[in-house]
Amino acid sequence: MGARRYSQYNIAEAKARLSSLVRETLAGAEVVIAKDNKPLVTLVPVKGHGRRVPGSAKGQVTMAPDFDAALADFSDYR
Repeated sequence: MGARRYSQYNIAEAKARLSSLVRETLAGAEVVIAKDNKPLVTLVPVKGHGRRVPGSAKGQVTMAPDFDAALADFSDYR
């Protein structure tokens, strides 16, 4: 098995490119921020803020059976 691959940026460059580095990280890339060419930190996405999973809220959102029924206050407008 080979060495793990990642993108490494020095602190100043990371500061200037923070938005793009966040996008890279969310897309699955490993981004390391270094000082004097020595890795200091790795950017990682917060759990739960990744890609959405279709159907993950199934059964959690409901509507009343009479949702489409006309409201009593508007009976004159039918």
